[in-house]
Amino acid sequence: MKRIVAGLVFLLTFCVANAQHVIYSEPDRNDYRQTDFEIIGKIGSNILIYKNLRSSYVISVYDMDMKQKERVKLDFLPDRIINADFLAYPDFCYMFYQYQKRNVVYSMAARLDANAKIQGKPVTMDTTEISFLASNKIYSVINSDDKQYIGLFKINSKNDDNYVVTTVLYNKDLEKKEKQFVNVSMPGKHDYLTEFSLDNEGDFSFLRAVQGQENDKVQKLYLLTKKYGTAQVKDNQINLNNQSLDDVRLKVDNFNKRYIISSFYSKSRRGNIEGLFTCIWDKFSDSVKTTSVVQFDENLRNDAKGDNSVKTAFNDFFIRNMIVRKDGGFLLSAESFFSTGRGGAYNRYDYLYGSPFLRPMDYYMFSPYGYGYPWYRYNSFGQSVRYNAQNIAVFSFDSSGKISWSNVLNKNQYDDETDAFIGYSLVNTGDQLHFLFNQQERRTQLLSDQSISPAGQITRNPTLKNLDQGYDFMARYGKQIGSRQIIFPCLYRNYLCFARLDL
Repeated sequence: MKRIVAGLVFLLTFCVANAQHVIYSEPDRNDYRQTDFEIIGKIGSNILIYKNLRSSYVISVYDMDMKQKERVKLDFLPDRIINADFLAYPDFCYMFYQYQKRNVVYSMAARLDANAKIQGKPVTMDTTEISFLASNKIYSVINSDDKQYIGLFKINSKNDDNYVVTTVLYNKDLEKKEKQFVNVSMPGKHDYLTEFSLDNEGDFSFLRAVQGQENDKVQKLYLLTKKYGTAQVKDNQINLNNQSLDDVRLKVDNFNKRYIISSFYSKSRRGNIEGLFTCIWDKFSDSVKTTSVVQFDENLRNDAKGDNSVKTAFNDFFIRNMIVRKDGGFLLSAESFFSTGRGGAYNRYDYLYGSPFLRPMDYYMFSPYGYGYPWYRYNSFGQSVRYNAQNIAVFSFDSSGKISWSNVLNKNQYDDETDAFIGYSLVNTGDQLHFLFNQQERRTQLLSDQSISPAGQITRNPTLKNLDQGYDFMARYGKQIGSRQIIFPCLYRNYLCFARLDL
């Protein structure tokens, strides 16, 4: 009997290990380490990846075996563009880009097919006259979860007390539905706008956060909503119950017509993180449905603390993912992310370098499509910097905002001069959430897979056995392209390549 059980355990382990499969693309001699890229996704039967190096703009077209079929030069682009974002559909994608000509910044969109060939001509979405040379983007593009609406916005902050937010709404076919100019009162010197969202009904929402001083935690918070068809913004103050918030996030719940606001909180402006603050706003009643505060207990703090003390266990955590369930509940994951260097004993990411995930203090950097190119932090400020990514905390909430369970996935990552190879990617397979990240084993970086069930049970899956030596995964830049498929960027002998992982 014992032999039968042992045999079944071995067979199940073997099947799980074999289910995980990695296919690599051949390193392209044109793609050096410094190449900027974005994984667009699976379009038709191809995988499209955008690449940019020294004003050379191309899209590589791969088949499902990661063999490059074509390298398409984007001839319709001007010599220099300010930025590029992509939105993928099953059989085509949009490329959104900006460029400046003389004193005008153009916000453009081009529709590309599954072979990265342009369909029709680029569309001018909007223009802005400026009196300087723009190095950062003026416009940001967002979309609804069902991708039926595409939103474009820009913010004019010349008047410190009153910002003008221009919103332009398009449908899936890039037909303009409306353009509105919205006035937003900004009475505080350290007020800022953040977390712009677009729901499935075409309504814009975003947050106005109020700080006492620069780098303070948020003392007041407002949810701003603009309904489709109106130029009026409703300014709704959220009762923080005397809590100071940090890393505030906004998530649209399209299933239940709600907005979910969540943040770590402390009891004072510069105090230690005490727990999680959550507010659920109901669109039907246009009011707060529920507000909850979860204080972390000592057991959770001990599991999450990493190199910190129990009191400071969550001081380095940033919210990475919010996943909404149809029943009104939601799941939140957060990661410990910080840096150390010779210039100081301790540097918190969002104080010295800006948030590692580009959550905007500077809303011109706002992008829902990724975390920025992987080399933008390389060798920051010319001083020795060590980047650290440690434990992942996962929290599950019910529809009333009460916590159902919490758990911690343990990891300890660090790298010098760059943060490209630390952090994690999340793959939602429906039955589980897979957290994929590099782990050091016998002086070798191996891609690890830890999954968590809907009940909060953690499974440490077998280490991927068919990983080829010499490929360094940039795990946090992976992109899920199917129910059990994800594309990762890799470095091989200082050349950029990509890998498809099947779970």
